[in-house]
Amino acid sequence: MNWDRVEGNWKQFSGKVKEKWGKLTEDDLTVINGKQDQLIGRIQERYGLAKDEAQKQVNTWVGGL
Repeated sequence: MNWDRVEGNWKQFSGKVKEKWGKLTEDDLTVINGKQDQLIGRIQERYGLAKDEAQKQVNTWVGGL
């Protein structure tokens, strides 16, 4: 799956994002609004990860959809 599909169907995928990264709040999901760079940034903040690691997790997650 590619990110364009995730972004286009953000309301559907936001629940799956919340399952994967439970520390993200509803406000985070609203701000992210399907933008990959916003998701990576919020994961970095909430989990204290480096950008590369957050990017890797997002890519793995999208690849598994």
